[in-house]
Order: sequence, then structure tokens, then C-alpha cells
Amino acid sequence: MTPREQEIQARSIRAETRVTKAVFPPTTNHHNTLFGGTALAWMDEVSFITATRFCRLPLVTVSSERIDFNHPIPAGSIVELIGRVVKVGRTSLKVDVEVFVESMHADGRERAITGAFNFVAVDDAQRPIPVLPDFA
Repeated sequence: MTPREQEIQARSIRAETRVTKAVFPPTTNHHNTLFGGTALAWMDEVSFITATRFCRLPLVTVSSERIDFNHPIPAGSIVELIGRVVKVGRTSLKVDVEVFVESMHADGRERAITGAFNFVAVDDAQRPIPVLPDFA
């Protein structure tokens, strides 16, 4: 394993981000389930925090990839969002986010949503810069 690969592995482990939220009525739709736009905003925030923890540089979200809504998330649920860096380029990185749902009154949880977000590190002029300057 190269020194860059070792650094990526170590930073990826440290960057993993977990956020837990409760699904309350202001975040639900007419089906009394979590509104998709709210879920996407939460996922983008978790992915941004994960990417920032990885490189500690200014970042911009440049795209999101396929978002799969596999299971509805009812009001009154607990959700856990987990962000992990899965790919590192020269100036960019990709973060996968999984969203798990669990009842407040029963054990067990289920993966409800998955998605990926792509970021680019930028300088003050918004130009791309290396995410690992010491390994550029």
C-alpha cells in the first residue's frame, strides 16, 4: 500500500460520520412519512461533514448520484444517517450515505435510503485544489 493509500484509509476511518434524528411532524409529508426533500438535505449535510472531516479544506457539493428511497420513514421514527468516504481523487471525493430507520418502541432497524454525493475542494477563488496537498 502506498503512503497516499495509507493516508486515505486512515482519514476515511476518522471521517465516518453518524447523525441521529427523530422524525417529527414538521418534517413529514401528506403520507405522514419523512419528506424526501428533508431526507436529501440531511444526507447532503452528513456527506458534507464527512468530506470536511476527511480533508479539512473548503468543499463544494458538485453532484449527487442515484438516491434510492427503499423504505418509507414514518413520523415518530428514529433515523441514523451514516456518511463514509468511498472514493478519493486528486481534487474530489465521493461520500456514500446510508439512512437507517427504527421504531422508538421496538428493537431493530432497516436501511431506508442510500445515496452518494461528490465534492471538490476549492481555494478562495473557487478553483479546485488537491484534497491531499501533501500527496498531490
